[in-house]
Amino acid sequence: IIMANQTIMNEFFLMPFSDVRKLQLLHFVVFLFIYIVSLSGNLSIIIAITLDCHLHTPMYSFLRNLSFLDICFISVTVPKSFINSLMNSSSISFQGCVAQLFLFMSFLATELFLLTVMAFDRYVAICNPLHYAMIINERRSVKLASCGSWLGGGVYSALNTASKFSLPFCGSLINQFFCNIPPLLKLSCSHPNIGETVLIAFGVCVALCCFAFITVSYIHIFSAVLKISSVEGRHKTFSTCLPHLTVVSLFLGTGIFSYLMPTSASAFKQYLMAVFYSVVPPLINPIIYSLRNQEIKMALGRVLRKILLQKKAMDTSF
Repeated sequence: IIMANQTIMNEFFLMPFSDVRKLQLLHFVVFLFIYIVSLSGNLSIIIAITLDCHLHTPMYSFLRNLSFLDICFISVTVPKSFINSLMNSSSISFQGCVAQLFLFMSFLATELFLLTVMAFDRYVAICNPLHYAMIINERRSVKLASCGSWLGGGVYSALNTASKFSLPFCGSLINQFFCNIPPLLKLSCSHPNIGETVLIAFGVCVALCCFAFITVSYIHIFSAVLKISSVEGRHKTFSTCLPHLTVVSLFLGTGIFSYLMPTSASAFKQYLMAVFYSVVPPLINPIIYSLRNQEIKMALGRVLRKILLQKKAMDTSF
């Protein structure tokens, strides 16, 4: 014991979905189904873009990154939750909680940066089409995705995680189904220090800057689309950025709504909102792109036909 109410933490306890065994098993089945559907949808997009040479462009390279990121994002939280439900457990080790928070924040920040980069890509493609190949070439798209998004998200997450776990904790029950910043701050014995406040302010500023950049990009995109004389041309041009706009709205909308929820809200409401912003985007994103993007639908069809033809040829040979 270090202080009166402060102990050395070896493990934390995540908030269970329910204490009733049947509901725990139902939670296991539902979360497992959601995870499999999300995994299948995002893997289908990755495979389609990788195997279809028509989609080897910067725009679809960013989309492949987004799908891979969504797989990572949902894999950080959901498997631990449904395994705990199956095992009738709620514990997570201290090291596991550190890793979960780091990875969750890293993928969260990376997705925000990547969606911002994708907005810039659509802006250049629609507003400056003649210079698109020069501004967004293959090498630059890799740099924007890796350095601008993945590296930036990792650095911000590392600083945030180190800051949160340097605080002393006076409790072990995390009021959410995964390790996240708000419930961890509630367990802290001390008030946020200057460094913690600066990190939070920096995160808010970065998020607002990304939101402002995306908004301004789409204002210019809408202006350019409205100048196109033909209705068919306007529809075709706008359809290339509609999936991205839908994904951005879903990602930012769920995140903002969840973090603005009052701390006085019931534990079950907080649980549902955590599910809403950490599970729904990775689940819905591949569906949005599959339904809204004609080229993705055609590529998935070509890949599926190719697999069926190969299977038929193998069956014939035997």
